[in-house]
Amino acid sequence: MVFSMLALPHFATLCCRVLREYPTPVIKEQVRSKKNDDAEEEEPFQKSEKAAQASHVNLSARLSKEGSTGKNAGIKEVWRLIKIARPEAKILGWAFLFLLISSTISMSIPFSIGKILDIATKGAAKTEGPEAEEKSEMLFGLSLTTFYAALAAILATGAAANYGRIVILRIVGERIVARLRSRLFRQTYIQNAEFFDANRVGDLISRLGSDTIIVGKSITQNLSDGLRAFVSGAAGFGMMAWVSLKLTGILGLLFPPIALGAFFYGRAIRNLSRRIQKNLGTLTKIAEERLGNVRTSQAFAGEILEVHRYNTQVRKIFELGKKESLISATFFSTTGLMGNMTILTLLYVGGGMVSNGTISIGELTSFLMYTAYAGSSLFGLSSFYSELMKGVGAASRLFELQDRKPTISPTKGEKVVSARGPIRFENVSFSYPTRPAVKIFQNLDFEIPQGSNVAIVGPSGGGKSTIASLILRFYEPTEGRILINGKDIATLNAKSLRRKIGVVSQEPVLFSGTIAENIAYGRPHATRAEILRAARRANCQFISDFPDGLDTHVGARGTQLSGGQKQRIAIARALVKEPDILILDEATSALDAESETLVNEALASLLRGSNTTISIAHRLSTIKRSDTIICLGSDGRVAEMGSYRDLSSRPDGAFTKLMEWQMSGGDAPRVNGPPSEKDEIEVDLEQGDETDEADTEDDIEGNKVQETVDKAIQEKK
Repeated sequence: MVFSMLALPHFATLCCRVLREYPTPVIKEQVRSKKNDDAEEEEPFQKSEKAAQASHVNLSARLSKEGSTGKNAGIKEVWRLIKIARPEAKILGWAFLFLLISSTISMSIPFSIGKILDIATKGAAKTEGPEAEEKSEMLFGLSLTTFYAALAAILATGAAANYGRIVILRIVGERIVARLRSRLFRQTYIQNAEFFDANRVGDLISRLGSDTIIVGKSITQNLSDGLRAFVSGAAGFGMMAWVSLKLTGILGLLFPPIALGAFFYGRAIRNLSRRIQKNLGTLTKIAEERLGNVRTSQAFAGEILEVHRYNTQVRKIFELGKKESLISATFFSTTGLMGNMTILTLLYVGGGMVSNGTISIGELTSFLMYTAYAGSSLFGLSSFYSELMKGVGAASRLFELQDRKPTISPTKGEKVVSARGPIRFENVSFSYPTRPAVKIFQNLDFEIPQGSNVAIVGPSGGGKSTIASLILRFYEPTEGRILINGKDIATLNAKSLRRKIGVVSQEPVLFSGTIAENIAYGRPHATRAEILRAARRANCQFISDFPDGLDTHVGARGTQLSGGQKQRIAIARALVKEPDILILDEATSALDAESETLVNEALASLLRGSNTTISIAHRLSTIKRSDTIICLGSDGRVAEMGSYRDLSSRPDGAFTKLMEWQMSGGDAPRVNGPPSEKDEIEVDLEQGDETDEADTEDDIEGNKVQETVDKAIQEKK
């Protein structure tokens, strides 16, 4: 054994040497990859001014991992947790009545057994012959048959009461969980876009799922068990004091250490519960995100990486669970040992009291049984406290979500009867709430006439899709106003406004269900004929190729359909609303040439002259069919605005340069808006200086100077 311990370090050193000299294929690949990375190391990207601005992140909308109360939970939070069950107060009253009945019957059993033993032993000792046999058959003035029949009836009553208690509490618990989930899901759904920008979907799912279950169990089943333990403990200690104050005093020495241990144990369990729930939210987020993009992961052979990522989070939860189990095992084993030692002491002292005639054998038996009940009650109260702290930890996360008010209420404001009329952006400035230092728009100003077909173009990241988000009131401008028919949309009811707007995004989103259900999502009460008409207008002829037609299930996120088919269903979903404003975020990007032509013809014939169409465009075909083109600059202002013929006729215009760069496959050039007053003054001064120099030179030199001036002006612009 000693030789083995001495040889172990040498064996480990030998293994390391072998691995270095004869590495495995995996290690070889890692070393080779590292060498290649070192050899091919390139200079990192130079951080731009925008990167410095983007580093200022505002996550005030993010929910806390610990919940609304942080790490400290007091009586206020516990009381608020219990108040969740207030709507079920009447039916819970019946459950507690059944609890009292079953507990009373249970606590009467030790007393009855003690009396039976005393009557049996005393009767046998004092009498002999037929009289003894007659008396021994009488218990509490009843014959043996009557007594046991009555006892069986009492026990059956207790069992029935216990059955009623469990059924009521389980049903109430499920009802509370259902109500909590419904309320929280609605509260989550009415939050504005800033909230979802700052919070992970997996964490929200965890709050709606596991947290609600913990809370529901904590205020029904756990609360019932706690009250049962309290009633049983109070009755048990009362009966023990009635039997023997001396033995009860010995048992009372057990209380202080158990109470102190329960306090620290409950705090530790509460904090661990919060950490476990937080990590469960992260685990749910990883699973939801990775499984939702499993094809992309498989395409890059990333299965091992994703499994490793998931297992890493699983190990974190396992370590926390292991820590919780160690704390629980320490607490319950310690209290169990203390309880057993107390029982041993009671037997020693109680045996002496029976010998001295202080108490009878029946009374000692009853006392020991009540001690077992009281000990069980103490364990029950400890478990109740720890589960209650778990419930408080989970409830604090729910309360934080429940108490959060959206910055843009979807139901407040003037209801929108019609969204027809000109759309005007009036000196609008905007930054995303999570990155307030990055200015998307600065004094953006333009107007879209009613019934026009407008294309919005600009460089990548120039804010084209942001315009659609602002019209839909997903965000509020930091400065300026957005007017529809002269009304500031900030004063309008967001939900009724969105009902008047149809949206087709670049990446179509379908829900699990049938094609008809997805089209009718834009108008839930649409008739079958209206759904068919919208599908035909969007050129959804492919529906005829499916055996179930409109009743064909599209799968999760529309995975059973091609990209072009999903896009056309999304267009039909927008058209079935018959919107006053239609926003197309490159809606034909996933269509082939033939389908794109047919859909464009349908949209043009349907919407021209009555509805306003806003196309966020990259394709030249979409841009050409627009009445007006709004070209955004990289400085957050309108660089140019006009018809396609007008803008394309300007060889040095912002729109022309943008199209040239896009057609050549390069990055979009930096396009600025109109020159400011300062820029114009600087250009005028430069022109004056260059003109003075040109007057002193010959014509050839003057032409060269003029060319230099023109070039400088263009650079300034």
